[in-house]
Amino acid sequence: MPNARNDRTPAARAAVSPMDDDLGDLPTSRETPPAARGKGDRLAFLLGFVRDPSSVGSVVPSSNRLERRMVQNARIAEARTVVELGPGTGGTTRALLKAMSPRARLLSIELDPIFHARLTSTVSDQRHFAECASAERISELLAAHRLPAPDAIVSGIPFSAMSTAVGERIAAAVSAALAPGGRFVAYQVTPWVSTYTSPHLGPPKFEVELWNIPPMRVFTWIKPPAGTVTSDSQSA
Repeated sequence: MPNARNDRTPAARAAVSPMDDDLGDLPTSRETPPAARGKGDRLAFLLGFVRDPSSVGSVVPSSNRLERRMVQNARIAEARTVVELGPGTGGTTRALLKAMSPRARLLSIELDPIFHARLTSTVSDQRHFAECASAERISELLAAHRLPAPDAIVSGIPFSAMSTAVGERIAAAVSAALAPGGRFVAYQVTPWVSTYTSPHLGPPKFEVELWNIPPMRVFTWIKPPAGTVTSDSQSA
């Protein structure tokens, strides 16, 4: 899944309605059938890895087990605004949308234009906004869509494959954008994301999801109030 660089400027869209108490999900439309989509996603990931190995975190999409763990750790069902960094071909995007409230909103930020095109052609949901841009621009993109500070940010972009400067900028952008009490969940092959993020959000809760190819480290941070960093992030 891609790392970061600047791309186009988004168009602003309508204001967001508050989340209601119904934790169901809205049906989507014009989506590719699941069987065909799964084969297409796997091929797209493989081709993406061949095209640019440094910006794709895996050669296959995330497993269902990993997706469920991310949804649970980020408390997606309770979130009003969710941001996904590096959605790839949209498997995790669909899992997030399924768990979200009908009044919640999801902003997906994908760097790779080919992955972005596939995402927008296979995921159609009125709660979802997709941008082809750098993860560093998270606050700008939230403002463009008139979205409040996110309660959850989920990331699959490979921090180990990006430069130190870019990794530090993305971690700082995530910390600045996240609402107090909000959760940042990152799934990674290596622990580099913790090196960049812990100075901003404190030590994370750490888990390993073995039912994935490859096995993934899952890091969960909770942003403390008033910009202070405490060990409370470990109690995710």
